[in-house]
Amino acid sequence: PFSLAGVSKKNSLGRAHGFACDTQGTLFFDVVRIIDARRPAMFVLENVKNLKSHDQGKTFRIIMQTLDELGYDVADAEDNGPDDPKIIDGKHFLPQHRERIVLVGFRRDLNLKADFTLRDISECFPGQRVTLAQLLDPMVEAKYILTPVLWKYLYRYAKKHQARGNGFGYGMVYPNNPQSVTRTLSARYYKDGAEILIDRGWDMATGEKDFDDPQNQQHRPRRLTPRECARLMGFEAPGEAKFRIPVSDTQAYRQFGNSVVVPVFAAVAKLLEPKIKQAVALRQQEAQHGRRSR
Repeated sequence: PFSLAGVSKKNSLGRAHGFACDTQGTLFFDVVRIIDARRPAMFVLENVKNLKSHDQGKTFRIIMQTLDELGYDVADAEDNGPDDPKIIDGKHFLPQHRERIVLVGFRRDLNLKADFTLRDISECFPGQRVTLAQLLDPMVEAKYILTPVLWKYLYRYAKKHQARGNGFGYGMVYPNNPQSVTRTLSARYYKDGAEILIDRGWDMATGEKDFDDPQNQQHRPRRLTPRECARLMGFEAPGEAKFRIPVSDTQAYRQFGNSVVVPVFAAVAKLLEPKIKQAVALRQQEAQHGRRSR
């Protein structure tokens, strides 16, 4: 991952590039320094989809320019339309809408980029995507169920914004629907869980008539547990509890919200496998000749 803040005012090559950022040593700048020092045959970078439009596209242009100056070609660099293959949605692998931009770079002098495209990632889509219901535990602790006060607040907040014609509000998902896809799990999920609420049988019609109906209140929605977040991000399979979560719920939500959908990058790695083997072969040839290209 690399930061939206971008790189420092001078890139690793010592040339100014006009970033409106006074902070030296930002994350992308560190990535650039590492790439320039180690000269890997290829790399994979990931960020939010909006990186392309940040600062009217200036940030992304500078990132691409910097990588080009380092001597790397980015796969599908010229594809910037609505079907940009660099934008990959996690919903193709797991029931979560999570669009991310993926930059796969190849060292130009090694001629590895030919015929590689992220469009081929569709070949790695699962034949049958796991359903939301399969990722959920049948029973959870009561602390994950929204309190009456929080649920009323989120409910009224959504109603207010619906009346104004905008889409602000909670994101309810229904486990009984095998096509259910959640919104993007974010690092702020620990606050109220509003972007992904799991339906527990709340009756909307009854809620409209009498929000405080005692029987309906027994079916208030709940948030995901950290374990369910691990599954939604692909760290473990449905029904498993193998992934160690040694931190508090708050920290776990933050970390999973800042993570990547694991199967997406397993698929990217699968696509890169022949290129990696090709790069290893080139390095072995260099070693046999007693030299190594920088």
